[in-house]
Amino acid sequence: MIKVALLHFCFEDYTIELANSLVKYVDLTLIHPEKVSDVCTNVLDSRIRVISFKKPRIRDPRNLLSMSTMMNIIKDIQPDVLHVQETNDPWYDWTLLLNKMPPLVTTIHDIFRHPGDKMSVFGSEYTKRIGFYRSQQLIVHTHQLKNILIEQFRIPQERVNVLPHGELGSLYQRRGSQNIQAREPYTLLFFGRILPYKGLKYLLEAMPLIAECIPEVKLIIAGKGENIRQYFPDGYDEERYEIINDFIPLKEVGNLFQRSTATVLPYIEASQSGVAALSYGMGTLVVASEVGGLSEIVQHKKDGLLVPPHDVRALADAIICLLSDRDLQQSMQTAALARCQQDLNWSNIAAQTAQIYHREMNMQNKKY
Repeated sequence: MIKVALLHFCFEDYTIELANSLVKYVDLTLIHPEKVSDVCTNVLDSRIRVISFKKPRIRDPRNLLSMSTMMNIIKDIQPDVLHVQETNDPWYDWTLLLNKMPPLVTTIHDIFRHPGDKMSVFGSEYTKRIGFYRSQQLIVHTHQLKNILIEQFRIPQERVNVLPHGELGSLYQRRGSQNIQAREPYTLLFFGRILPYKGLKYLLEAMPLIAECIPEVKLIIAGKGENIRQYFPDGYDEERYEIINDFIPLKEVGNLFQRSTATVLPYIEASQSGVAALSYGMGTLVVASEVGGLSEIVQHKKDGLLVPPHDVRALADAIICLLSDRDLQQSMQTAALARCQQDLNWSNIAAQTAQIYHREMNMQNKKY
């Protein structure tokens, strides 16, 4: 059986679900910093070997020792393939540049930094490109991202693979409480980091238009990021808005999606969306901007609705249409849950990932 080391510094949810299915196909060791171990507790398959290492904050020079420890772990495992989830960590990027690595597969979740995202590490947008060129195979979640790598970064197309972002609902159902929340028929959810590219202001501008037709409409805004008060300079109606401007504990995330009839993604830029992946797995409908990778993730009028970005009226009309039509809701929910057993199913994604490993190993063997 092929021996794989799966290394991640972030994108924990994706890595957990990929690892849980990959272990059926490969001999798998998961490597990660100690600080992400808690997120992975009690949700990993017992067959996965897990190795943690100390990882200081980015500005700490002890990262040199941390990277040395990481490399020793990889050398001890002697994997046939090292699969890395995009790190956004310049220390790893320079380590990659300066060391001989096993055959390398890298999953790129976001090629560019999102507009207005001040949380990403200084310089990482440039150093992460080392991974683009040092990897024998790249995995992205949409054809749009593949085209960018081919056209703007001159990566040969045979090195870029498109695999969808698997559903995350089942993970959060395992993490959550056993008390199943009743679906609130007129509740919308805006979830995740609150940053300018997420387009929250367009949804807030649409809310009065929606309320004219559906007076019961309610919006939950849940996530860290910008100070939410800037959107409500005169305060807000607590019956219309439920605001949790903070990090949402993992065990409480599922309840927010379970309560909501639809998740709204009024983004003005997007590469892929874990929020959409979570919504589909929870049976929560999706209304999203037709921008970037979202137009590939959401199948318009089948399992969700797409609207032009920046278009407040179109966004309001789509939400009104969805909340007003129970039959449409039922058909879209059925289609979304069906996709969780098809292209968004982790076992299918893991099988395709294993094929990429085997293909790369065959290519390596031909070289020698």
